[in-house]
Amino acid sequence: MKRIGALLLCFLTVFFFVIRVNATTENVFYKNRDAKGKVALTFDDGPHPRLTPAILDILEEYGIVATFFVVGRNVENYPEAFERLLASECEIGNHTYSHKNLGNLCEEDIIMEISGTENAVSNLSERKLSVLRPPQGMFGDNLARVCMSKGYNVILWSIDTRDWAHNPSEKIVENVLRELDDGDIILMHDYVAGASPTCEALRILIPEILSRGYEFVCVSDLIS
Repeated sequence: MKRIGALLLCFLTVFFFVIRVNATTENVFYKNRDAKGKVALTFDDGPHPRLTPAILDILEEYGIVATFFVVGRNVENYPEAFERLLASECEIGNHTYSHKNLGNLCEEDIIMEISGTENAVSNLSERKLSVLRPPQGMFGDNLARVCMSKGYNVILWSIDTRDWAHNPSEKIVENVLRELDDGDIILMHDYVAGASPTCEALRILIPEILSRGYEFVCVSDLIS
């Protein structure tokens, strides 16, 4: 009898956990395998006065788009780089105001971080943000609820290039091409301390991915 009771308790625990997770993570995406022949390049932590324009130059050279998750504080510090981003056809997402870990914050503090970037953007543009990437990919129920109420989709990733760790460009290319599949979301950065391998890697990656028949789209198009 005790064993039956324990099994029933285990079943109920798993059942309610699954219901809770499904209810709070329906707006969280890290890939979309139904997006056949499409991938999304994403860039975090900018804008940066040098790297952001350099990356945009490369994207425009190949006639492709990407999604840039901006930090509100950097939008304020580097308005010219942000205006260059606004002039492109790329999508802009929210990456919080000060790059805080949102995983353990209360809803009020999360709203302040998200709203800070919204305000920084609205001072320079009428662009409305609809996608958010939490710093370090850390999120919990509080963030999922806040994003649901504010109309955001939470965007994670399926391929981490680790350009932030200064991986050599050839290693970045090797890792991405080995893992690449339909609907992947590729994580890169347009703000890296010190020398960045991102631009060099992009000049190899983009033509190779295009040669494999993939189309680059913004994340909102990828998950729709």
